[in-house]
Amino acid sequence: MGDPAVSMAAALSLLDARPDCSIRQVSKLYRTPPWGKTDQAWFFNACAALETSLAPQDLLACCLSIELQMKRERGERWGPRTLDIDVLTYGELELRLPALDIPHPRMTTRGFVLKPLADFAAGMTIGGKSVATWLEAADVDGIEVADARADWWREPRAGL
Repeated sequence: MGDPAVSMAAALSLLDARPDCSIRQVSKLYRTPPWGKTDQAWFFNACAALETSLAPQDLLACCLSIELQMKRERGERWGPRTLDIDVLTYGELELRLPALDIPHPRMTTRGFVLKPLADFAAGMTIGGKSVATWLEAADVDGIEVADARADWWREPRAGL
């Protein structure tokens, strides 16, 4: 909902502005067909690598706080939203908590996650396979580059 590229850029900027977080790499910005609930507008997806001194649960709390700050409302599952920030991995850590699973339990089956992640972490291993290997088996039909600039989030283009 709204202008997703601008919302995503703002969220990345808010993370990067924190003294305990630093954005290290950001994927291209992708436009992707809706997933789960398909009778809605296309989504925008990107991945970022960040360095943080926050513990995993605190990083998730920070991300949820940014979603709220940006007026995220949680309605129907997989429905329209202004923003959705997920913690996919945290170094080599494996963690299973009621509110947080690391690595993200469904990331290896979702092309809309793997394609942007492969932009800078194709060799990263998850569940014994590289991101590139998981991507080979994932459904990437319809996924297209919306902005190929590495710094799209620093100067977002409205209306992508």
